[in-house]
Amino acid sequence: MAQSVVVQVGQCGNQIGCCFWDLALREHASVNKKGIYDDALKNFFRNVDTRGTGISKGRICSLKARAVLIDMEEGVVNEILQGPLKDVFDSKQLITNVSGSGNNWAVGYKVFGSQYRDQIVEKLRQTAEHCDCLQCFFLIHSMGGGTGSGLGTFILNVLEDEFPEVYRFVTSVFPSGEDDVITSPYNSVLAMKELNEHADCVLPIENESLFDIVSKINQMINSGKPGTTVKQQSLVTLNEGGIKKKLDEKPFDKMNNIVANLLLNLTSSSRFEGSLNMDLNEISMNLVPFPQLHYLVSSLTPLYTLADVNIPPRRLDQMFSDAFSKDYQLIQADPKHSLYLACALLVRGNVQISDIRRNIERLKSSLHFVSWNQEGWKTSLCSVPPVGHSHSLLALANNTCVKPTFMELKNRFLRLYKKKACVFDITSFMERNLSVRSLLKFLSFLVCQAALWESLAHLHHYLQVDRMEDSCFTEAVSSLSSLIEKYNELDVTKGLPIHEQVRLNIVI
Repeated sequence: MAQSVVVQVGQCGNQIGCCFWDLALREHASVNKKGIYDDALKNFFRNVDTRGTGISKGRICSLKARAVLIDMEEGVVNEILQGPLKDVFDSKQLITNVSGSGNNWAVGYKVFGSQYRDQIVEKLRQTAEHCDCLQCFFLIHSMGGGTGSGLGTFILNVLEDEFPEVYRFVTSVFPSGEDDVITSPYNSVLAMKELNEHADCVLPIENESLFDIVSKINQMINSGKPGTTVKQQSLVTLNEGGIKKKLDEKPFDKMNNIVANLLLNLTSSSRFEGSLNMDLNEISMNLVPFPQLHYLVSSLTPLYTLADVNIPPRRLDQMFSDAFSKDYQLIQADPKHSLYLACALLVRGNVQISDIRRNIERLKSSLHFVSWNQEGWKTSLCSVPPVGHSHSLLALANNTCVKPTFMELKNRFLRLYKKKACVFDITSFMERNLSVRSLLKFLSFLVCQAALWESLAHLHHYLQVDRMEDSCFTEAVSSLSSLIEKYNELDVTKGLPIHEQVRLNIVI
């Protein structure tokens, strides 16, 4: 079996990574009752002889995560190392600083990227050398801050340079429109250019969607209606059952656990046996027809399992229907009303291949696929279900419904960026003799201008970084505009009649 390495960058990346490793241990503990270091564990963990007594008959001695933890503030990483997961991480695979990136992509990418490049490469190589067959890097980061967006995308570039044959899957958490980091549009657009150019697959996640899913689950739990009792272990927001306890739960853990479950389901076929397993490289090969259109919209279902209901076929079919509903997407999108380039269904548990085929036939008439890929389905079936479930489904869609997320990001960027050209020349205005009425108008105008001056001040923080120029912004927004235009060109084809391709008739 091939191995994967997780690279978690910045505060958000490390918090999600912490949840992922805890849930991974829970999942493997539920399956591996004998404590054997098997192929499933080998995918994400090393078995290390920490006592010097030797490892006999494949017994687990000390599991170490195949992970590299990087943050330019040491708070989150130190918290992990002092918490219940401290023994899971190798202290040699950590890189931290104390100053932070100040919510500035340029500091993360240009400053810390250059400063730590050699260390980063060394840590990555050390981790790769512990793998028998390294197949994939999973990069987890956020787009709104400085370290996650800047240093995170710098590391993505490094991965392409140093390990060009290894797949690069990126889980990117996009900020909401109400994000309290004023520079998040700058950071996100600058990071998008790097994702466009250096990632194999990107799984965009929106905080707003995660919050909506958590609210939906809480509403169900607290409804008090008959027949709505939920199996606690089945909740995708649960962080109990691994090493961490409920007392350790942090404010964003419920949202982070959803992303962690996404990664667990994505890698289930690589870790466990199944009648129709899917390799990670098959996702990229089958779902990405054009190099830059590698953004895959994900949905998880079910979000929970009812404690007092058996799973009839009707409920199984509902799982497939929910995967295409906008309420289950991990970004604010409605894929059913947009255009599919391709779609993958990663099923786990007590499901038959015939159930998958039946549901594809049932649903595909309501879905719009591009004319040249009408049968663009990829399926996998892993026999091991998630903890607390009899079955589950992760849907990955290469769909034009991701376009509004990028358009909104571009609009937020332009609203902030264009202010720099509109700052008022106060000195010349003050030289004039003003009436009281004009002065009041002027003071009112100054209040409006305050936001503009703030915008210019923030832009200055980027441009004062060495090798950071104004052209970096224009090139980044141009790259994003080009990506949006590619989706526009595809959307135009939706609804056009599908002509049967001329095929050779072979006479036997």
